[in-house]
Amino acid sequence: MTTQAVATEVAILGGGCFWCLEAVFVDAEGVLSVKSGYIGGHADSPTYQQVCDGDTGHAEVVRVEFDPARIGFADLLDVFFAIHDPTSLNRQGNDVGTQYRSAIFTTSAGQDAVARAKITELTREGVFRDPVVTEVLPAPTFWPAEAYHDDYFARNPFQPYCQYVVAPKVAKFRSKFAKRVKAS
Repeated sequence: MTTQAVATEVAILGGGCFWCLEAVFVDAEGVLSVKSGYIGGHADSPTYQQVCDGDTGHAEVVRVEFDPARIGFADLLDVFFAIHDPTSLNRQGNDVGTQYRSAIFTTSAGQDAVARAKITELTREGVFRDPVVTEVLPAPTFWPAEAYHDDYFARNPFQPYCQYVVAPKVAKFRSKFAKRVKAS
């Protein structure tokens, strides 16, 4: 018996702290894996401390591997734009710095077109009071974050940042996108 390989795609998204994004996307139906990391800076193999210091130019991002037959890139962007503030330049809440910028690092021309169309649609529909400042750029090298960031929210649900920042975003996703939440 032959098993057919699933054709997957990769989305790389930055919208504040990667712990928030990972916790949401790991729960999304059609998402196969999520890895926190760094992208868009000038240093090779940056560390969390270097990125947090704001010296490398990297953004905190998640690399989302997904099955486009189960969830499309546009659907991932709907979630992305719902769980962070794409109108806030270089910050999300109390997290301030270019490492927390809103960004979509595209892995294909198709993703670029979809991302730009989504921003145009959100702007035209007046979804946000302020202009969307999300960058759309071709993906340079993705640097995986240190292993202790993996499944951070799942492993640290009672840590104050997780309770007050991550948990509300996960709850918002589960409520607003209930049909997109993986079955338990």
